[in-house]
Amino acid sequence: MSERVLVVSVHPDDETLGCGGTVLKHVADGLEVHWAVVTQAYEPEWSREVINRKSEEVDQVAKAYSISSLTRLGFPANGLADIKLGEIIESLRTLILEVRPGTVYLVNGQDIHTDHRVVFDAVTVVIKPFHMRKLGIRRILTYETISSTDAAPPEPGRQFVPHVFSDITSFINRKIEIMQLYATEIQPEPLPRSPSAIRALARVRGATIGVEYAEAFSVIKEII
Repeated sequence: MSERVLVVSVHPDDETLGCGGTVLKHVADGLEVHWAVVTQAYEPEWSREVINRKSEEVDQVAKAYSISSLTRLGFPANGLADIKLGEIIESLRTLILEVRPGTVYLVNGQDIHTDHRVVFDAVTVVIKPFHMRKLGIRRILTYETISSTDAAPPEPGRQFVPHVFSDITSFINRKIEIMQLYATEIQPEPLPRSPSAIRALARVRGATIGVEYAEAFSVIKEII
């Protein structure tokens, strides 16, 4: 059985912004990559037309990555603070028990977006260190989501501190192509979710380790 990876994105596009190149790399290496999208758009905050478009975008992205499984948890986007944390925890627990991943990629717990912080807290409750071996999890990494991670206030403990770098030089162009499938999310130049900004962040992270392009991660827990 190939190694299993679980990527948790709070909103569709988090995964591509944060670890899209690494997902492509994992799939190319023959790993099973499972993807969970925690929230979705809903009426009347979004029109039915936009909701349908966003759902189609997720399907297109899952196909582009050759995802092994896609799970939509269906919680309301921009509304997780109003949901009982226990409901989110149990939904994620069920998913993790089903997938039994060796590695989990997760949004950063200090991001400016409240939804990101709620999901980070919920996942870390499920994957307490003393549960990791039982669940088969060896490593938990958080990724940086441009326009959310970088927007966190400059306060002690709120900065994203990278410990792990993934060389995505061979995958950067495809990552940006996939991001452009998110027609409802990608931003025009020179905003953070524009192609040049995505490439620029990857270039900075790549320079850190002496390659052209990379993605950066922070280690939450690891068993070696």
